[in-house]
Amino acid sequence: MWRLATCSVVFLLLRSLTALPWPLLCAATCALYLASGGRTFLGIFFKTIRRDVHAAGVLLKVKLNVRRNLKLNNTIPKIFHEVVQRHPDKIALIFEGTGVAWSFRDLDEFSNRVANCFREQGFRTGDVVALFMESRSEYVGLWLGMAKIGVEVALINFNLRMDALAHCINISRAKAIVFGGELNTALKEIHTLLGKSISLYCCGEPDSSEVLPGTENLDHLLEATSSRPPPPLQSRGFTDRLFYIYTSGTTGMPKAAIVVHSRYYRMAALVYYGFRMRTDDIVYDCLPLYHSAGNIVGIGQCLLHGLTVVIRRKFSASRFWDDCVKYRCTIVQYIGEICRYLLSQPERAVERQHRVRMALGNGLRPSIWEDFTSRFHIPQVAEFYGATECNCSLGNFDNKVGACGFNSRILPFVYPIRLVKVNEDTMELVRGADGVCIPCKPGEAGQLVGRIVQSDPLRRFDGYVNETATTKKVAQDVFKKGDAAYLSGDVLVMDEYGYMYFRDRTGDTFRWKGENVSTTEVEGTLSRILGMTDVVVYGVEVPGAEGKAGMAAIADPNHQINLETFYTDLEVALPQYARPIFLRLLPAVSKTGTFKFQKTDMRKEGFDPRNIKDKLYLLDQKQRTYIQLDEELFRSIQSGKRKL
Repeated sequence: MWRLATCSVVFLLLRSLTALPWPLLCAATCALYLASGGRTFLGIFFKTIRRDVHAAGVLLKVKLNVRRNLKLNNTIPKIFHEVVQRHPDKIALIFEGTGVAWSFRDLDEFSNRVANCFREQGFRTGDVVALFMESRSEYVGLWLGMAKIGVEVALINFNLRMDALAHCINISRAKAIVFGGELNTALKEIHTLLGKSISLYCCGEPDSSEVLPGTENLDHLLEATSSRPPPPLQSRGFTDRLFYIYTSGTTGMPKAAIVVHSRYYRMAALVYYGFRMRTDDIVYDCLPLYHSAGNIVGIGQCLLHGLTVVIRRKFSASRFWDDCVKYRCTIVQYIGEICRYLLSQPERAVERQHRVRMALGNGLRPSIWEDFTSRFHIPQVAEFYGATECNCSLGNFDNKVGACGFNSRILPFVYPIRLVKVNEDTMELVRGADGVCIPCKPGEAGQLVGRIVQSDPLRRFDGYVNETATTKKVAQDVFKKGDAAYLSGDVLVMDEYGYMYFRDRTGDTFRWKGENVSTTEVEGTLSRILGMTDVVVYGVEVPGAEGKAGMAAIADPNHQINLETFYTDLEVALPQYARPIFLRLLPAVSKTGTFKFQKTDMRKEGFDPRNIKDKLYLLDQKQRTYIQLDEELFRSIQSGKRKL
């Protein structure tokens, strides 16, 4: 009787909130209710129905918009043109470096000049041009203008140098490089590694007196070019390539991910509708524009929805809140460790004088989440999970502390993503007797996967320029026999209400003393103990030891860490198995341009003092501190005499 009554309540509530047909609604409600355990399901239902209905509405709206754009054969430049027509004189972009504001008409005309200029230079649909420049308004106008004539742009990380820089340009097969004058020297260093036929265009004053022979002054070319719209492009559609964004390169050389027009739209639109952004919002975008968070999640709100975006050349923790107050920003973007860097700044009155209502980004550690929101008076954290190439993005639409998103426990089939079990040592997918991957239950950590449907712009996977790299990210027989799914490479855990929490990237979690150690969680704890210092945690192999021993590389440029106090704090903050066995104190921790730590090389170097110049320390439980690791102690560990 109880089950029947509850099922009736569930049915009526779903009917009032959705437009599903009666028979389907009845069957779905009863089946889900009975399968999920009666009263437990009812509790989940009332806790999550408002969240799930909002998310379902967002998915439906984006899907209908995508279908419309497909039918109209739209592109990002065409959608932008509609925005320009609506409010040509509204401010589109403000560049913090100069304070110069561009209206939507200004941005449109600049991008038209770019389109006409490169068309006159002989570039055609399908050609690739590499863009190597620090963030500013012209950056947006350059790739947008080239998209108007079907030229695909490779967005090159402006922090790269030498081999990595040459690699990214060469694998894109670019016919030309447009570079900022501030990066002239970096380009000169690699000119012998590039193809001889590649054309060069310099934007802005070069950082040295000479540029490479044959380099064109792009500013002069654009001044002499018409700002009228280029001839209509008929051969480009919503599923064609727009540009390439490179992975951060935390493990090996960066890979060029393909971004098509529909993917750009989907990523920006899901954020806009999911987090209830408004057309009068002003976004503070201090993230690099060669990255999807800065260029799609941020700039996309300007190009597709008509918001004003403030661009900062590079992130500055000391100037962050001054800029927000000056430009009356209502939304700020973050990624990686930015929030921790802001917390490490001395308190100032200006950090409470802003109008910011939302912090939008990914990578805010749960250990500092509430400290960040309370100190800076941020009402909403719009944390999301995603990657440039992934088809299983998540969003924390209802401000749940610590979560990077959710999936519905009521209607899980609406959004086909899943956490699947992996081997804890090898991180390989675990399959059942039928050969299909085993889904995780609430509380079980697993790899996030998303079903691939190439005919659906919301579910497709476009991969990378390198076919081998693309193949490695796809698995077969994941949800059911015969299907294909995208492998995120990230380990998450879901609670009983469907909220997802980021654990680690595949390979970062390691086992020690029979326990799984999450590097992300340990890094957050150590950084907090040490006053927001940069910390990287990873596992290293020790002869004769089961699993991997934890090692923490800590930025300590001024030699201020008190190891005895540090040990005492660790006893309180971490279980014994999670406390780092080894410490490596170094002047600075290497990071990518998007504030992700690079630990691959350090993991390979291990804890050998003969190969590492930094100071190394070993955990000594008897002395309740860390002692210096010299060559003699290292040999003792290697031989097995010294037990860990």
